[in-house]
Amino acid sequence: MWKRACDTADRCIAEAKEYNNQRWDKTHMEPDFKEGDQVENAVEVKLTEEFSRKHPVFPVSLVKPYFQTEEDKFSSRKRTPHYQK
Repeated sequence: MWKRACDTADRCIAEAKEYNNQRWDKTHMEPDFKEGDQVENAVEVKLTEEFSRKHPVFPVSLVKPYFQTEEDKFSSRKRTPHYQK
C-alpha cells in the first residue's frame, strides 16, 4: 500500500511539474521582434538635448495625441497682431 501511495504521489508531482512548465513556457517566450521593429504598444520619440539622458521609448498609454496649432491648420490665414494697452 505504501508503494502505491508513493507511486501516485510521484505521478501527481510529475504532472504538476509538466503543467507548470507548460504555463511558464506560454507566458515567458522569447520576443519575436528585434530592435528597431515596429511594435503595437510602444513609441520612440526624438528627445531634445535637455532630455538626452532619458530613455526614448515609452508605452503608448503614456503618449498624448498631437493636436496641430492654429497656425499649422490654417497656414494661409494672416496673423492678427496683438495690441497691448
